[in-house]
Amino acid sequence: MSTVIVGAGQAGVHLAARLRQEGYQERIVLIGDEPEPPYQRPPLSKSFLLGSAPEHTLNLRAESFYRDSAIELLRGERVTWIDRSGRRVRLAGGTHLTWDRLVLATGARPRPLGVPGEDLGGVLPLRTLADAGALRERMASARSVVIVGGGFVGLEVAAAFSAQGGEVVLLEAGDRLMGRAVTEPVSRFFARAHADRGTLIRLGVGAVEFLGRRGHVTAVRTTDGHTHPADLVVTGVGVLANSELAEWAGLAADGGILVDAALRTTDPRVHAIGDCARFPSAHHPMRVRLESVQNAMDQAVHTGRLIATGEVHSYRELPWFWSDQKGLKLQIAGLSTGHDHIQLLGEPGSGRFSALVFRGGRLVAVESVNRPAEHMAARRLLASCRELTPERAAAPGFDLKAFTADTAEFADTAEFAV
Repeated sequence: MSTVIVGAGQAGVHLAARLRQEGYQERIVLIGDEPEPPYQRPPLSKSFLLGSAPEHTLNLRAESFYRDSAIELLRGERVTWIDRSGRRVRLAGGTHLTWDRLVLATGARPRPLGVPGEDLGGVLPLRTLADAGALRERMASARSVVIVGGGFVGLEVAAAFSAQGGEVVLLEAGDRLMGRAVTEPVSRFFARAHADRGTLIRLGVGAVEFLGRRGHVTAVRTTDGHTHPADLVVTGVGVLANSELAEWAGLAADGGILVDAALRTTDPRVHAIGDCARFPSAHHPMRVRLESVQNAMDQAVHTGRLIATGEVHSYRELPWFWSDQKGLKLQIAGLSTGHDHIQLLGEPGSGRFSALVFRGGRLVAVESVNRPAEHMAARRLLASCRELTPERAAAPGFDLKAFTADTAEFADTAEFAV
């Protein structure tokens, strides 16, 4: 008997470790398609890009951990085929591995723009350590940078480059920054903050062509006919789930590998976790696919327990996220999609505030800017079953931390269905 884990990112590594913690004694094979030891991705657009985090500090585990835990780590290997009936996977080199349980933690890849010139030198995505290394090297000599995409990665890169005194233009095809992730007040705050740092933000504008000379990018032509000089371009317009391997094996997928509430695919002996998995959430009315360290690690814990013990439970962990944009710390608890009311705590002009987000009269998310204590209070509140109404949140002097403390006291005397 053995468990084969395809993908050696945060989810895959944490699952392998969790299996051993749960007392799983069988063979574990962890397969990663990158040559480097498994590493953390969040620092790639922050401390690593700025040169303050050496490469070795990114490692998820010391290399000795895999040996000492009897985890077979295969680096620079790629699974090309899954045989579900024979319970085998085939590697690119032709080797076959058998499995009793198979876990797909295949992650996601940058979404291509599909515009002319995308293959020019100096046009870079940011997903892997190799991407970040190439970007960091080019940033040292770049004078003008165009960033295509106003999501977390684009803004983190903008913050890093503007801190070095570079000229930054950020193109966002939507009508606001981080439009899929945060509410309008938070979008407006970050737009102003980045503009104050010297970044030229162009909303409702996309890239239609990258112009170059001698194989290297020199400018970006936009949808409104402008041309922006650029000796470096960073693309960040979202990702695509790596679900092809699952689909070729006959497993259901739709914008990600479809799993049930226990994170099992349409084959109950095959699981999918992390960025590649689309799952029914206890915190949203529709299936979701989440890209976060928290989700990857919590789903690894859940699946490790299921495989090791055989106990089947629904995954119900509260999603939370963060983005650090050079002194602007955004922390999000919950999922704000489909909200219909927002209540602000604090003044955006002060640089410290939270947005309480409601859907149908129920608190579903809290977005905090430079208010870490409020973020922690929000996570505790959203994980409880106590209701906070929009009217209560709008009352003069309302304090989220105090309200959550009352909730904690209430929890001592009441049963909660968490």
